[in-house]
Formats: sequence, C-alpha cells, structure tokens
Amino acid sequence: MTEENLELRIERRIDAPVEKVWRVMTEQLEDWFCPRPWQARIRELEWRSGGRSAIVMRGPNGEEMLNEGVVLSFEPNRRFIFTDAFTVGWRPAGPFMVGVFEVEPEGDRTVYRASARHWTRDALERHRAMGFEAGWGAAADQLKALVENAI
Repeated sequence: MTEENLELRIERRIDAPVEKVWRVMTEQLEDWFCPRPWQARIRELEWRSGGRSAIVMRGPNGEEMLNEGVVLSFEPNRRFIFTDAFTVGWRPAGPFMVGVFEVEPEGDRTVYRASARHWTRDALERHRAMGFEAGWGAAADQLKALVENAI
C-alpha cells in the first residue's frame, strides 16, 4: 500500500550560507512570512518544541487572520516545524496542516524548502486553491531578497 502524497512544496536557492539564512528566517520572520501587501505580526512565537506559535496575518483592507498553533520541532540552522492541529498546552484544534521550513547547505549557497503537509486531499486542494504556490512562493522570494540584500 502506498501513502498518498498530501504535501505542497516550494524550493529556492539563496546565495548565502545557511547560518545567515537561518538568522533572517527566525529573527526577521515578520519581514518575509506573508506575501506583500499582507503583513505578519507575531503575537507570540516560542522557538522551542511545544512552544506557542501565534502569528496574525493582516491584509491591505484590514483583514486579520490568526494562525494559532504549536512549534513541533526547532533545530537551529536546519528546520522548524509547526502545526495548527494543537494550540498551546496541546489542546486539539481544527487541523489544517503541518508547516515545515528547512535549510540545507549547498556549497556557499543554501537550499530553502517550505512545505505544507495536510491530513486530507480536500485540505490540500483547499490550500492549493487559496494560492499556496503564489503565496508561499512570494514569501520565499521575500526571504531570498532579504538575505541576499543584507549586509
């Protein structure tokens, strides 16, 4: 029996070492996490396994979307993983996805990968229809520009 692929994924190559990419990913998350003109505002983000992840995405017309969840894994200079399947205290929530953000060295460059893993085909298709490719791709491009233009 083969497992159904319920993952959406994007990848970018960034002209900077992993440590620099990681620093910008984690310390400047609000600057790249949402595709412009949307903005990300961190309410609370505990960079540790089991830590709270509460990020508000604000749209240009005053829309607000709270992304509440838990950090599942935090491995410096490698990856962080979060989910909306739980809120702080491991309280079950309406799961939509698990987000995985990874960096890997490639010579003097970094390979950045972001993926959204879903519980159901329906959730994956809803995420695709919401504009996963364009949205997560724009966020990745914003991260790439921040890193490559930073001193």
